[in-house]
Amino acid sequence: MVDTDGRALLVEPHPANIQDRDAGGPLLQVSRPFFPFVRHVWADGGYNHERVTQATNILVEIVRKQPDQVGFVVLPRRWVVERFFAWIGRNRRLAKDFEASVNSAAAFLYAASAMLLIRRLARSS
Repeated sequence: MVDTDGRALLVEPHPANIQDRDAGGPLLQVSRPFFPFVRHVWADGGYNHERVTQATNILVEIVRKQPDQVGFVVLPRRWVVERFFAWIGRNRRLAKDFEASVNSAAAFLYAASAMLLIRRLARSS
């Protein structure tokens, strides 16, 4: 879960055998105590399931491809998450999945996110 600028708010990595539609609802539920002010989220089609949309009172808006879309097109709001993935992909440790556990993967994602924020703050001062 990222903010509207692409900075990580909540990271809940899961094994590859868990679908987005199965992990999205629990992610939104976990986010409620930390971010009770979040009322609206944008997600891609992988989260288009009642397990996600009915998990909390957060409005889940699915960003869909345009019907006539051919090839890559920057879609509204969807690029924000892609930017987060690009930023953390610059971190050597996170360029590939080396972690032995989900907890260590989450820890390195949070560490990389903190470093991104520190770099942005340092550049702006």
